[in-house]
Amino acid sequence: MSKPPRFDRGHTDDLMSFLAASPTPYHAVANTAERLEKAGFRQVAETDAWDGTAGGKYVLRGGAIVAWYVPEGAEAHTPFRIVGAHTDSPNLRVKPRPDSGAHGWRQVAVEIYGGPLLNSWLDRDLGLAGRLSLRDGTTRLVDVDRPLLRVPQLAIHLDRAVNSDGLKLDKQRHMQPVWGLGEDVRDGDLVAFLEETAGLPEGSVTGWDLMVHPVEPPAYLGRDRELVAGPRMDNLLSVHAGMAALAAAAARGSDLSYIPVLAAFDHEENGSQSDTGADGPLLGSVLERSVHARGGSLEDRARALAGTVCLSSDTGHAVHPNYAERHDPTHHPRVDGGPILKVNVNNRYATDGSGRAVFAAACEKAGVPFQTFVSNNAMPCGTTIGPITAARHGIKTVDIGVAILSMHSVRELCGAKDPFLLANALTAFLEG
Repeated sequence: MSKPPRFDRGHTDDLMSFLAASPTPYHAVANTAERLEKAGFRQVAETDAWDGTAGGKYVLRGGAIVAWYVPEGAEAHTPFRIVGAHTDSPNLRVKPRPDSGAHGWRQVAVEIYGGPLLNSWLDRDLGLAGRLSLRDGTTRLVDVDRPLLRVPQLAIHLDRAVNSDGLKLDKQRHMQPVWGLGEDVRDGDLVAFLEETAGLPEGSVTGWDLMVHPVEPPAYLGRDRELVAGPRMDNLLSVHAGMAALAAAAARGSDLSYIPVLAAFDHEENGSQSDTGADGPLLGSVLERSVHARGGSLEDRARALAGTVCLSSDTGHAVHPNYAERHDPTHHPRVDGGPILKVNVNNRYATDGSGRAVFAAACEKAGVPFQTFVSNNAMPCGTTIGPITAARHGIKTVDIGVAILSMHSVRELCGAKDPFLLANALTAFLEG
Protein backbone atom coordinates (compact mmCIF):
# COMPACT_ATOMS: atom_id res chain seq x y z
CA MET A 1 0.00 0.00 0.00
CA SER A 2 1.16 3.53 -0.72
CA LYS A 3 1.90 5.88 2.12
CA PRO A 4 -1.41 6.99 3.70
CA PRO A 5 -2.38 10.56 2.75
CA ARG A 6 -1.99 13.10 5.51
CA PHE A 7 -5.43 14.28 6.59
CA ASP A 8 -6.25 17.69 5.17
CA ARG A 9 -9.05 19.33 7.12
CA GLY A 10 -9.38 21.81 4.28
CA HIS A 11 -11.22 19.18 2.23
CA THR A 12 -13.78 18.70 4.99
CA ASP A 13 -14.09 22.45 5.47
CA ASP A 14 -14.86 22.76 1.77
CA LEU A 15 -17.41 19.94 1.98
CA MET A 16 -19.22 21.81 4.74
CA SER A 17 -19.31 24.96 2.61
CA PHE A 18 -20.62 22.91 -0.32
CA LEU A 19 -23.39 21.38 1.80
CA ALA A 20 -24.47 24.77 3.13
CA ALA A 21 -24.55 26.30 -0.36
CA SER A 22 -26.49 23.40 -1.92
CA PRO A 23 -29.97 23.19 -0.36
CA THR A 24 -31.44 21.59 -3.51
CA PRO A 25 -30.17 19.42 -6.39
CA TYR A 26 -30.32 22.50 -8.64
CA HIS A 27 -28.00 24.43 -6.36
CA ALA A 28 -25.72 21.40 -5.98
CA VAL A 29 -25.13 21.06 -9.72
CA ALA A 30 -24.70 24.81 -10.14
CA ASN A 31 -22.04 24.82 -7.42
CA THR A 32 -20.37 21.74 -8.92
CA ALA A 33 -20.29 23.41 -12.34
CA GLU A 34 -18.81 26.59 -10.88
CA ARG A 35 -16.00 24.65 -9.22
CA LEU A 36 -15.30 22.62 -12.34
CA GLU A 37 -15.17 25.83 -14.39
CA LYS A 38 -12.38 27.01 -12.09
CA ALA A 39 -10.57 23.74 -12.85
CA GLY A 40 -10.76 24.47 -16.58
CA PHE A 41 -13.93 22.60 -17.56
CA ARG A 42 -16.47 24.16 -19.92
CA GLN A 43 -20.18 23.56 -20.37
CA VAL A 44 -21.47 21.99 -23.56
CA ALA A 45 -25.13 22.19 -24.55
CA GLU A 46 -27.00 19.02 -25.44
CA THR A 47 -28.60 20.86 -28.36
CA ASP A 48 -25.21 21.74 -29.92
CA ALA A 49 -22.91 19.58 -32.02
CA TRP A 50 -20.00 18.29 -29.93
CA ASP A 51 -16.37 18.27 -30.97
CA GLY A 52 -13.77 15.72 -29.95
CA THR A 53 -11.18 18.15 -28.60
CA ALA A 54 -9.28 17.30 -25.44
CA GLY A 55 -10.15 18.93 -22.14
CA GLY A 56 -12.82 19.02 -19.46
CA LYS A 57 -16.50 19.32 -20.36
CA TYR A 58 -19.82 19.01 -18.60
CA VAL A 59 -23.54 18.82 -19.30
CA LEU A 60 -26.22 20.23 -16.98
CA ARG A 61 -29.76 18.94 -17.03
CA GLY A 62 -32.06 20.02 -14.19
CA GLY A 63 -30.65 18.60 -10.96
CA ALA A 64 -28.07 16.39 -12.70
CA ILE A 65 -24.57 16.95 -14.04
CA VAL A 66 -22.27 14.73 -16.09
CA ALA A 67 -18.68 15.95 -16.41
CA TRP A 68 -15.73 14.29 -18.13
CA TYR A 69 -12.15 14.96 -19.14
CA VAL A 70 -10.69 13.85 -22.48
CA PRO A 71 -6.89 13.60 -22.32
CA GLU A 72 -4.70 14.43 -25.31
CA GLY A 73 -4.34 11.42 -27.56
CA ALA A 74 -7.44 9.62 -26.27
CA GLU A 75 -8.76 7.17 -28.85
CA ALA A 76 -12.40 6.71 -29.73
CA HIS A 77 -12.49 3.37 -27.91
CA THR A 78 -10.72 4.61 -24.75
CA PRO A 79 -12.66 3.26 -21.75
CA PHE A 80 -14.24 5.45 -19.10
CA ARG A 81 -13.75 5.49 -15.34
CA ILE A 82 -16.98 6.80 -13.78
CA VAL A 83 -17.84 8.04 -10.31
CA GLY A 84 -21.61 7.89 -9.92
CA ALA A 85 -23.54 9.73 -7.19
CA HIS A 86 -26.85 11.51 -6.64
CA THR A 87 -27.78 15.08 -5.81
CA ASP A 88 -31.18 14.62 -4.12
CA SER A 89 -32.01 13.99 -0.47
CA PRO A 90 -35.27 13.10 1.30
CA ASN A 91 -37.14 16.25 2.25
CA LEU A 92 -40.41 18.20 2.14
CA ARG A 93 -41.40 19.63 -1.25
CA VAL A 94 -43.92 22.35 -2.00
CA LYS A 95 -47.21 21.32 -3.62
CA PRO A 96 -48.67 22.95 -6.76
CA ARG A 97 -51.12 24.94 -4.61
CA PRO A 98 -48.86 25.87 -1.70
CA ASP A 99 -50.96 28.42 0.17
CA SER A 100 -52.95 26.86 3.00
CA GLY A 101 -53.71 27.34 6.66
CA ALA A 102 -56.24 26.96 9.47
CA HIS A 103 -57.19 28.46 12.84
CA GLY A 104 -55.28 31.68 12.28
CA TRP A 105 -52.11 30.01 11.01
CA ARG A 106 -50.73 30.47 7.52
CA GLN A 107 -49.10 27.29 6.24
CA VAL A 108 -47.30 25.93 3.19
CA ALA A 109 -48.66 22.70 1.70
CA VAL A 110 -45.86 20.17 1.25
CA GLU A 111 -45.46 16.66 -0.11
CA ILE A 112 -43.04 14.08 1.31
CA TYR A 113 -40.12 13.34 -1.03
CA GLY A 114 -38.28 10.04 -0.62
CA GLY A 115 -38.04 8.42 2.79
CA PRO A 116 -37.08 11.06 5.36
CA LEU A 117 -36.96 10.52 9.11
CA LEU A 118 -40.05 12.66 9.63
CA ASN A 119 -39.45 13.38 13.30
CA SER A 120 -36.12 15.04 12.46
CA TRP A 121 -38.02 17.81 10.63
CA LEU A 122 -40.03 18.83 13.70
CA ASP A 123 -39.33 22.04 15.61
CA ARG A 124 -36.49 23.12 13.33
CA ASP A 125 -35.91 26.49 11.71
CA LEU A 126 -36.45 25.85 8.01
CA GLY A 127 -35.71 27.77 4.84
CA LEU A 128 -37.07 27.38 1.33
CA ALA A 129 -35.13 26.94 -1.90
CA GLY A 130 -35.40 25.60 -5.42
CA ARG A 131 -35.94 26.50 -9.03
CA LEU A 132 -38.39 29.05 -10.43
CA SER A 133 -39.58 28.72 -14.02
CA LEU A 134 -40.32 32.07 -15.62
CA ARG A 135 -42.79 33.21 -18.24
CA ASP A 136 -39.97 33.89 -20.73
CA GLY A 137 -38.82 30.24 -20.62
CA THR A 138 -35.80 30.77 -18.37
CA THR A 139 -35.24 29.51 -14.83
CA ARG A 140 -33.92 31.18 -11.70
CA LEU A 141 -32.53 29.61 -8.54
CA VAL A 142 -33.88 30.94 -5.26
CA ASP A 143 -32.74 30.31 -1.69
CA VAL A 144 -34.43 31.79 1.37
CA ASP A 145 -31.69 30.74 3.77
CA ARG A 146 -33.20 32.08 6.97
CA PRO A 147 -35.80 30.84 9.45
CA LEU A 148 -39.00 31.00 7.41
CA LEU A 149 -40.98 27.87 8.23
CA ARG A 150 -41.42 25.42 11.09
CA VAL A 151 -43.24 22.11 11.58
CA PRO A 152 -44.36 22.44 15.22
CA GLN A 153 -44.54 19.30 17.31
CA LEU A 154 -47.57 18.60 19.49
CA ALA A 155 -46.93 19.44 23.15
CA ILE A 156 -46.51 16.45 25.46
CA HIS A 157 -49.51 17.65 27.47
CA LEU A 158 -51.68 16.81 24.45
CA ASP A 159 -49.93 13.49 23.71
CA ARG A 160 -49.09 12.00 27.09
CA ALA A 161 -48.05 8.61 25.70
CA VAL A 162 -45.59 9.91 23.14
CA ASN A 163 -42.49 8.88 25.13
CA SER A 164 -43.81 5.41 25.98
CA ASP A 165 -45.71 4.50 22.80
CA GLY A 166 -43.58 6.40 20.29
CA LEU A 167 -44.27 9.35 18.02
CA LYS A 168 -46.80 8.63 15.28
CA LEU A 169 -46.89 11.14 12.41
CA ASP A 170 -49.46 11.33 9.64
CA LYS A 171 -47.69 12.58 6.52
CA GLN A 172 -50.68 14.64 5.38
CA ARG A 173 -51.96 16.09 8.65
CA HIS A 174 -48.88 16.53 10.78
CA MET A 175 -46.09 17.66 8.43
CA GLN A 176 -47.43 20.96 7.04
CA PRO A 177 -45.16 23.82 8.18
CA VAL A 178 -46.37 27.18 9.44
CA TRP A 179 -44.92 30.42 8.10
CA GLY A 180 -47.10 33.16 9.52
CA LEU A 181 -50.38 34.32 10.97
CA GLY A 182 -53.61 35.35 9.31
CA GLU A 183 -57.15 34.23 8.58
CA ASP A 184 -57.11 35.26 4.91
CA VAL A 185 -55.20 32.62 2.95
CA ARG A 186 -54.77 33.75 -0.65
CA ASP A 187 -53.54 31.70 -3.60
CA GLY A 188 -50.27 33.10 -4.91
CA ASP A 189 -48.93 34.53 -1.64
CA LEU A 190 -45.91 32.22 -1.42
CA VAL A 191 -44.95 32.65 -5.06
CA ALA A 192 -45.35 36.43 -4.78
CA PHE A 193 -43.04 36.37 -1.76
CA LEU A 194 -40.44 34.40 -3.71
CA GLU A 195 -40.70 36.74 -6.71
CA GLU A 196 -39.99 39.66 -4.40
CA THR A 197 -37.13 37.80 -2.73
CA ALA A 198 -35.52 36.92 -6.07
CA GLY A 199 -36.03 40.44 -7.49
CA LEU A 200 -38.42 39.23 -10.18
CA PRO A 201 -41.40 41.12 -11.64
CA GLU A 202 -44.78 40.28 -10.20
CA GLY A 203 -46.47 37.46 -12.12
CA SER A 204 -43.27 36.34 -13.88
CA VAL A 205 -43.12 32.92 -12.18
CA THR A 206 -45.27 30.30 -13.90
CA GLY A 207 -43.75 27.11 -12.43
CA TRP A 208 -41.67 26.03 -9.47
CA ASP A 209 -39.73 23.14 -7.95
CA LEU A 210 -39.33 24.14 -4.33
CA MET A 211 -38.19 22.29 -1.23
CA VAL A 212 -37.73 22.92 2.46
CA HIS A 213 -34.29 22.78 4.08
CA PRO A 214 -32.82 23.31 7.57
CA VAL A 215 -30.94 26.58 7.95
CA GLU A 216 -28.59 25.38 10.69
CA PRO A 217 -25.15 25.18 9.05
CA PRO A 218 -22.87 22.11 9.12
CA ALA A 219 -20.58 21.97 12.12
CA TYR A 220 -17.72 20.04 13.62
CA LEU A 221 -18.72 18.01 16.65
CA GLY A 222 -16.87 16.20 19.41
CA ARG A 223 -14.06 16.84 21.84
CA ASP A 224 -11.44 16.96 19.09
CA ARG A 225 -13.77 18.06 16.29
CA GLU A 226 -13.49 14.54 14.86
CA LEU A 227 -17.11 14.40 13.66
CA VAL A 228 -19.16 16.44 11.20
CA ALA A 229 -22.90 17.05 11.55
CA GLY A 230 -24.80 18.47 8.62
CA PRO A 231 -27.61 18.15 6.09
CA ARG A 232 -27.73 16.24 2.81
CA MET A 233 -24.58 14.18 3.32
CA ASP A 234 -26.63 11.49 1.60
CA ASN A 235 -25.44 12.06 -1.00
CA LEU A 236 -23.75 15.43 -1.57
CA LEU A 237 -20.75 14.08 0.34
CA SER A 238 -20.11 11.75 -2.62
CA VAL A 239 -20.85 14.46 -5.20
CA HIS A 240 -18.26 16.70 -3.55
CA ALA A 241 -15.66 13.93 -3.33
CA GLY A 242 -16.25 12.94 -6.95
CA MET A 243 -15.93 16.54 -8.08
CA ALA A 244 -12.62 16.92 -6.23
CA ALA A 245 -11.36 13.63 -7.67
CA LEU A 246 -12.32 14.58 -11.24
CA ALA A 247 -10.53 17.93 -10.96
CA ALA A 248 -7.44 16.19 -9.56
CA ALA A 249 -7.47 13.58 -12.33
CA ALA A 250 -7.88 16.27 -15.00
CA ALA A 251 -4.82 18.05 -13.64
CA ARG A 252 -2.77 15.02 -14.72
CA GLY A 253 -3.77 15.61 -18.34
CA SER A 254 -2.27 13.28 -20.92
CA ASP A 255 -0.99 10.77 -18.33
CA LEU A 256 -4.49 9.29 -18.04
CA SER A 257 -5.25 5.90 -19.60
CA TYR A 258 -8.99 6.30 -19.05
CA ILE A 259 -11.50 9.09 -19.55
CA PRO A 260 -12.58 10.14 -16.02
CA VAL A 261 -16.27 10.95 -15.53
CA LEU A 262 -18.46 12.31 -12.75
CA ALA A 263 -22.16 11.47 -13.11
CA ALA A 264 -24.32 13.04 -10.40
CA PHE A 265 -27.99 12.16 -10.91
CA ASP A 266 -31.25 13.42 -9.45
CA HIS A 267 -34.21 11.37 -8.13
CA GLU A 268 -32.28 8.46 -6.60
CA GLU A 269 -34.39 8.71 -3.47
CA ASN A 270 -37.59 7.87 -5.36
CA GLY A 271 -36.39 5.30 -7.87
CA SER A 272 -34.18 7.14 -10.41
CA GLN A 273 -36.82 6.94 -13.15
CA SER A 274 -36.65 10.36 -14.75
CA ASP A 275 -34.77 12.16 -17.49
CA THR A 276 -32.22 13.25 -14.86
CA GLY A 277 -32.15 9.98 -12.91
CA ALA A 278 -29.73 7.09 -13.21
CA ASP A 279 -32.43 5.00 -14.89
CA GLY A 280 -32.81 7.63 -17.60
CA PRO A 281 -30.79 8.11 -20.80
CA LEU A 282 -28.50 10.94 -19.69
CA LEU A 283 -25.28 9.06 -18.91
CA GLY A 284 -25.57 6.74 -21.91
CA SER A 285 -26.20 9.68 -24.21
CA VAL A 286 -23.15 11.57 -22.94
CA LEU A 287 -20.83 8.56 -23.21
CA GLU A 288 -22.03 7.70 -26.71
CA ARG A 289 -21.77 11.27 -27.95
CA SER A 290 -18.28 11.58 -26.48
CA VAL A 291 -17.18 8.50 -28.45
CA HIS A 292 -18.77 9.78 -31.66
CA ALA A 293 -17.28 13.26 -31.19
CA ARG A 294 -13.84 11.62 -31.28
CA GLY A 295 -14.69 9.95 -34.57
CA GLY A 296 -15.82 6.68 -33.05
CA SER A 297 -18.20 4.09 -34.44
CA LEU A 298 -20.73 1.77 -32.81
CA GLU A 299 -17.89 -0.72 -32.49
CA ASP A 300 -15.73 1.87 -30.69
CA ARG A 301 -18.59 2.59 -28.29
CA ALA A 302 -18.99 -1.10 -27.51
CA ARG A 303 -15.25 -1.46 -26.91
CA ALA A 304 -15.16 1.61 -24.67
CA LEU A 305 -18.05 0.45 -22.50
CA ALA A 306 -16.66 -3.07 -22.26
CA GLY A 307 -13.58 -1.65 -20.53
CA THR A 308 -15.49 0.88 -18.40
CA VAL A 309 -15.87 0.69 -14.62
CA CYS A 310 -18.21 2.77 -12.44
CA LEU A 311 -17.88 3.36 -8.71
CA SER A 312 -21.38 4.09 -7.41
CA SER A 313 -20.62 6.21 -4.37
CA ASP A 314 -23.34 6.66 -1.77
CA THR A 315 -23.45 6.86 2.00
CA GLY A 316 -23.89 3.68 4.07
CA HIS A 317 -24.58 2.74 7.66
CA ALA A 318 -21.87 3.00 10.30
CA VAL A 319 -22.41 0.69 13.26
CA HIS A 320 -24.67 2.48 15.72
CA PRO A 321 -23.45 2.27 19.34
CA ASN A 322 -27.02 2.17 20.67
CA TYR A 323 -28.37 -0.30 18.10
CA ALA A 324 -25.45 -2.60 17.26
CA GLU A 325 -27.83 -5.60 17.07
CA ARG A 326 -29.39 -4.09 13.92
CA HIS A 327 -26.12 -4.61 12.03
CA ASP A 328 -24.52 -7.77 10.69
CA PRO A 329 -22.53 -9.24 13.60
CA THR A 330 -19.31 -9.61 11.57
CA HIS A 331 -19.50 -6.34 9.61
CA HIS A 332 -19.32 -3.21 11.74
CA PRO A 333 -18.12 -0.27 9.62
CA ARG A 334 -16.81 2.56 11.76
CA VAL A 335 -16.62 6.27 11.06
CA ASP A 336 -13.17 7.44 10.01
CA GLY A 337 -12.30 3.85 9.15
CA GLY A 338 -12.14 4.63 5.46
CA PRO A 339 -14.73 4.18 2.69
CA ILE A 340 -17.00 1.15 2.70
CA LEU A 341 -17.44 -1.47 0.01
CA LYS A 342 -21.14 -2.43 -0.16
CA VAL A 343 -22.06 -6.04 -0.88
CA ASN A 344 -25.45 -7.72 -1.34
CA VAL A 345 -25.81 -11.09 -3.12
CA ASN A 346 -29.35 -10.21 -4.22
CA ASN A 347 -27.96 -7.34 -6.32
CA ARG A 348 -29.31 -4.51 -4.21
CA TYR A 349 -25.68 -3.42 -4.60
CA ALA A 350 -23.75 -4.11 -7.81
CA THR A 351 -20.45 -5.21 -6.21
CA ASP A 352 -18.95 -8.59 -7.09
CA GLY A 353 -15.52 -10.10 -6.47
CA SER A 354 -13.90 -8.55 -9.54
CA GLY A 355 -15.35 -5.18 -8.63
CA ARG A 356 -13.94 -5.52 -5.13
CA ALA A 357 -10.52 -6.05 -6.68
CA VAL A 358 -10.81 -2.81 -8.68
CA PHE A 359 -11.73 -0.81 -5.59
CA ALA A 360 -9.08 -2.52 -3.45
CA ALA A 361 -6.44 -1.59 -6.02
CA ALA A 362 -7.53 2.06 -5.99
CA CYS A 363 -7.46 2.19 -2.19
CA GLU A 364 -4.04 0.51 -2.10
CA LYS A 365 -2.68 3.01 -4.61
CA ALA A 366 -4.07 5.91 -2.55
CA GLY A 367 -2.93 4.48 0.79
CA VAL A 368 -6.52 4.51 2.00
CA PRO A 369 -8.01 1.78 4.22
CA PHE A 370 -11.45 0.46 3.35
CA GLN A 371 -14.19 -1.51 5.11
CA THR A 372 -16.96 -3.85 3.99
CA PHE A 373 -20.68 -3.38 4.59
CA VAL A 374 -23.33 -6.06 4.34
CA SER A 375 -26.82 -5.89 5.84
CA ASN A 376 -28.14 -8.03 8.67
CA ASN A 377 -29.94 -10.96 7.00
CA ALA A 378 -33.07 -10.28 9.05
CA MET A 379 -33.43 -6.73 7.72
CA PRO A 380 -34.18 -5.51 4.17
CA CYS A 381 -31.28 -3.95 2.32
CA GLY A 382 -31.38 -0.53 0.71
CA THR A 383 -30.17 0.06 -2.81
CA THR A 384 -28.38 2.67 -4.93
CA ILE A 385 -27.81 3.76 -8.50
CA GLY A 386 -25.25 0.94 -8.78
CA PRO A 387 -27.46 -1.93 -9.99
CA ILE A 388 -29.37 0.46 -12.27
CA THR A 389 -26.15 1.72 -13.87
CA ALA A 390 -24.80 -1.80 -14.35
CA ALA A 391 -28.01 -3.10 -15.92
CA ARG A 392 -28.82 -0.09 -18.08
CA HIS A 393 -25.36 0.41 -19.60
CA GLY A 394 -23.80 -3.03 -19.26
CA ILE A 395 -20.75 -1.71 -17.41
CA LYS A 396 -18.96 -3.12 -14.38
CA THR A 397 -20.21 -1.23 -11.33
CA VAL A 398 -19.03 -1.30 -7.73
CA ASP A 399 -20.99 0.14 -4.79
CA ILE A 400 -18.99 2.09 -2.24
CA GLY A 401 -19.42 5.11 0.06
CA VAL A 402 -18.83 6.64 3.46
CA ALA A 403 -20.27 5.22 6.67
CA ILE A 404 -22.55 7.66 8.51
CA LEU A 405 -25.14 7.75 11.28
CA SER A 406 -28.67 9.21 11.10
CA MET A 407 -29.10 8.53 7.39
CA HIS A 408 -32.16 10.34 5.97
CA SER A 409 -32.33 12.65 8.96
CA VAL A 410 -32.37 16.42 8.52
CA ARG A 411 -28.91 16.30 10.10
CA GLU A 412 -26.59 13.38 9.44
CA LEU A 413 -23.26 12.50 11.09
CA CYS A 414 -19.94 11.34 9.65
CA GLY A 415 -16.28 11.24 10.60
CA ALA A 416 -14.24 14.30 9.71
CA LYS A 417 -11.57 12.23 7.92
CA ASP A 418 -13.78 9.95 5.84
CA PRO A 419 -14.75 12.49 3.12
CA PHE A 420 -11.04 13.19 2.57
CA LEU A 421 -10.22 9.47 2.42
CA LEU A 422 -13.04 8.87 -0.05
CA ALA A 423 -11.82 11.68 -2.32
CA ASN A 424 -8.32 10.21 -2.35
CA ALA A 425 -9.61 6.74 -3.22
CA LEU A 426 -11.79 8.17 -6.01
CA THR A 427 -8.86 10.14 -7.40
CA ALA A 428 -6.70 7.00 -7.55
CA PHE A 429 -9.56 5.16 -9.28
CA LEU A 430 -10.12 7.86 -11.91
CA GLU A 431 -6.40 8.15 -12.62
CA GLY A 432 -6.31 4.42 -13.37
